[in-house]
Amino acid sequence: MTQHFFSRQLRFFMTASAPCPYLPGKFERKVFANLAFSDGADVNDALTQAGFRRSQNIAYRPACEACAACVSVRIPVADFEPSRSRRRILARNGDLSRGLVEAEATMEQFDLLQRYLNARHPGGGMSDMGWSDYVSMVEDTAVRTHLIEYRLPSEDDGPGRLVGVCLTDLLHDGLSMVYSFFDPDLERRSLGRFAILDHLQQAETVELPYVYLGYWVQGSPKMDYKAEFRPLEALRPWGWERF
Repeated sequence: MTQHFFSRQLRFFMTASAPCPYLPGKFERKVFANLAFSDGADVNDALTQAGFRRSQNIAYRPACEACAACVSVRIPVADFEPSRSRRRILARNGDLSRGLVEAEATMEQFDLLQRYLNARHPGGGMSDMGWSDYVSMVEDTAVRTHLIEYRLPSEDDGPGRLVGVCLTDLLHDGLSMVYSFFDPDLERRSLGRFAILDHLQQAETVELPYVYLGYWVQGSPKMDYKAEFRPLEALRPWGWERF
């Protein structure tokens, strides 16, 4: 059963308890609000800074009663210095082209997403996503958002093969990486980490101070890669602080 709460600007809801998708044996609850019934872009900015994540027109954050493993994290752009291994990732992907496109779903993107989910997250919560679900994920939004496409060099006059996509929100103080997926056959390129490095470069170019990575979940191998990026800031009850 869903409970609801009110603020002066938004109506907040609380989900029922459900099995945690990240930590076996744990249960999760979330507090969420609908961005479509407000000034979505500005509210999304404020809620992201307060530790919420966006999915379509819903902003949510964990509200688990007996666990605080999910921690919002962001990278301060000005203080980030890529390590030798990170520079190697940038070099390996130096042949890729980056394209910023409107938040409009394409079948090419969807085919890549299906390959990614089948290889990396079989049986996961998104594994049964259909075309209409993907269209909603990309296009149902009341915020400032766009897609970043990464492509291999073209062998003819057309666009190169699509190998990575990131759904990214533009905030007043940074870029929020909502969801990324990539070609699972190109494991050597480390495309997931490359997307983060590329967003740091994008944020630096337009002088935005942060790249938001969503939640780092301590104890979840799927989320360990986020803690590799240092310096990293985590949202604590008293505010953002360095790890």
